[in-house]
Amino acid sequence: MSKEKRYEKEVKAFLSHRLGMIGLIGVAILILIAVFAPFIAEPVSGYGEYEEKLLPPSSKYWFGTDDMGLDLFSQVIWGTRSSIRVGIIAVFIAISIGVPVGLLSGYYKGLFDTIGMGLTEIFLTIPMLPLIIVTAAVLETTSINTVAFIIGIFSWPSIARITRSTALKICGMQYLEAAKCLGIKTSKIIFKHILVNASTPIFVNLTIIMATSIITESAISFLGLGDPLAHSWGKILNNAHLSGAFGTAWWFSLFPSIAIMIFVVSFNFLSMGIRDALNPRISRE
Repeated sequence: MSKEKRYEKEVKAFLSHRLGMIGLIGVAILILIAVFAPFIAEPVSGYGEYEEKLLPPSSKYWFGTDDMGLDLFSQVIWGTRSSIRVGIIAVFIAISIGVPVGLLSGYYKGLFDTIGMGLTEIFLTIPMLPLIIVTAAVLETTSINTVAFIIGIFSWPSIARITRSTALKICGMQYLEAAKCLGIKTSKIIFKHILVNASTPIFVNLTIIMATSIITESAISFLGLGDPLAHSWGKILNNAHLSGAFGTAWWFSLFPSIAIMIFVVSFNFLSMGIRDALNPRISRE
């Protein structure tokens, strides 16, 4: 089967995957909201009116107001931008570390594999959330970029394992041995043959990292250890908790919780659609 026909078949398989399409639409909407946030909602700053605090949803305030009289709709919209930002930074760091480690470990084996997989096991044994809490306690506050950086640092082992597994599989194939005998450069073999074949599972894993990043960031912000200057869904939930509005102002915690759920579900559905479209045997099993 030619590459064109294979790609066409994979695209059709993805378009026919209902959950995958739902995830794609959800991710596209989230990205559009993050990009056009200044045109959708007013920037959140300062304090609101005392008379307007904890107002329920209305035509003026679609998501109601918080304990300081600020519009929750604006906070949720701007929180989308922070969430996308955290995910992108975490994904970039995870790729930058995980892919090279996996390629070197799988292709060269030996000492490279021992060191690479040894580092992978070490990072897998260190709990990420407690480390972020300790970091926040030492620094007194944790910025959005710091949280994203730590998430990326602890997300690369899964990408390294996937890349290494693909490299080991391809290195055992005859056509790769033939390429070596023909004198083809090692860099070309690694990037053109191994990395291209590993791109699909890597991409699927990246969508999962995006979902994990927002859960982690929200948890840190909910605990009051996030960036106090950033707009975050977890920060909104923290404010609702501190103000004691969980039981009285239901809208205070409902809408940021829905936003987190949509973000996580959309990226998980997208990863499922991509995985099943590119690996049809998995969906049949």
